[in-house]
Amino acid sequence: MPHNVDRPWRRPGVAAYARSRLRSVLRPPVTVYPTPRDVVKERDVIVPMRDGVILRVNVYRPPGDGPFPVIMSAHPYGKDNVPRRTRRGWAPSFQFRIMNQSAPFSISDQTSWEAPDPAWWTARGYAVVNADLRGCGTSDGVGTLMSDQEAEDVYDLVEWAAAAPWSSGSIGLLGVSYLAISQYKAAALRPPHLRAICPWEGFTDAYRDFMTPGGVTERGFSVIWQAATRRAARLSEDIAAQRRRHPLRDGWWESLTPDLSRIETPMLVCGSFSDSRLHSQGSFRAFEEVASAERFLYTHRGPKWATFYSEDARRTQLAFFDRYLRGRDVPRPAPVRLEVREARDKVVTVRDEQEWPLARTRWRDLALGADGRLGEPADAPGSETFSLRRGALRFDLTVAEDVELTGPMMLRLWISLHGCDDAALFAGVEKWSGGRYVPFEGSYGYGRDRVATGMHRVSLRELDPERSSAVRPVFTFRTSQPLSEGEVVPLDMALSDSSTQFRAGDSLRLVIAGRFIEPKNPLFGNFPARYASSTTGRCTIHWGDGAGSFLRVPVVDPPPGAS
Repeated sequence: MPHNVDRPWRRPGVAAYARSRLRSVLRPPVTVYPTPRDVVKERDVIVPMRDGVILRVNVYRPPGDGPFPVIMSAHPYGKDNVPRRTRRGWAPSFQFRIMNQSAPFSISDQTSWEAPDPAWWTARGYAVVNADLRGCGTSDGVGTLMSDQEAEDVYDLVEWAAAAPWSSGSIGLLGVSYLAISQYKAAALRPPHLRAICPWEGFTDAYRDFMTPGGVTERGFSVIWQAATRRAARLSEDIAAQRRRHPLRDGWWESLTPDLSRIETPMLVCGSFSDSRLHSQGSFRAFEEVASAERFLYTHRGPKWATFYSEDARRTQLAFFDRYLRGRDVPRPAPVRLEVREARDKVVTVRDEQEWPLARTRWRDLALGADGRLGEPADAPGSETFSLRRGALRFDLTVAEDVELTGPMMLRLWISLHGCDDAALFAGVEKWSGGRYVPFEGSYGYGRDRVATGMHRVSLRELDPERSSAVRPVFTFRTSQPLSEGEVVPLDMALSDSSTQFRAGDSLRLVIAGRFIEPKNPLFGNFPARYASSTTGRCTIHWGDGAGSFLRVPVVDPPPGAS
């Protein structure tokens, strides 16, 4: 057995983290304050769609007649699902207990799940419209999530709000997760009065980003989400059943996917380095593929909801909407707001950049080699084998000098399988400092995430040559190619975008496993994420003699003029 066999799901520090997470479950650090009495609220306002179906919205307005620019969100979670007043105080949405809250934040008592805070926005002169989508909450009809019909409904909501007597006719879309996802298809239809969108962490490809990343079936949050939406809404399509009927990425999955190239509306998109299990990949894809010349990227690696409701993020959102909805002389945002972290709780710098990935990136290939070495190519061919169910391999590189790794990573492996014809492989890039594992913020509030992660099912390795690049492999997921016993093939794996500072003497560790590399325990694991792992067999990784297995990392020099 090679000495570099690892157990990545057993990292130190779980006891202290579990205690902090339990405290967050019992008492989420969410402060709720009452909405000022002078805010005008109209509840269940009727909005007819083009086919006659009635949707209902809540409208919040500042005092006075207006007209006001409008911030809108549309979602299936219930516009009236707001904090409740109890004998012990305010009770925020139950989701804040299920998913760890690692930093405090404040919202008003009229803020529904992942929606803009009406009290905050009306205080700054905006009207806020929160809509129940078709078949959801108080709206009539039967809906279909992520559908063209849904996009047409959002289009009609935008145009209705533009014509309202209290409206200035300038509409912007804002919200997190599904409230971001619902923006893309609607913006691609180009409603005349949609002036700007702000999708704050939302995937853009349900198959690639959420349900089956890397061809690996997600069996945790996606199952919970499908069950919850079926209970909360009247839907014409059972996504869970359709998912079983369509294991490959066929026309049905394509029908759920927005055409980003048709979006010309100014866009501020949040690209989170801490949400790689759900929204990060799609957010960066949106920034890179939309047609809008006015597109801006806000990156961070903080907690999702605490960041969205933070003063810095709100100031950025406000300046963006003031510029494009009000026409104010507000400075044009930098194309990219980049946040670089050294650890979960330590930001090294926040700076402006001009593009993503950064043009001055030096891509470096770190070769896998014998005895767990990572760095220069091996002098001689070699290989190492691990159990897909019980083991993992690690490869380490000690960093000789301070270095910033900013951008996407990718992994090229030459592999063979034994005792099986398919496998799910999982990879993670870790930072170790002073012999200690350095954790980062991750999806669903998980506080022990790695620098970057990825996964891929071996049989679904067919690349899309028209969309792939040297740093972003893109796969068709349309053809299954099982392996013969001992057959050696190349496998590319896309790893998540990140921005991390390494110091001289720190270690970069690559781990590769045949099962999800996070523990299953809900208190110290990446709950509720869960992925279909390999069932049996062994995997061999090869290097040398034409089999160049390597990790490609983005080395970024300081910006010109930096000290």
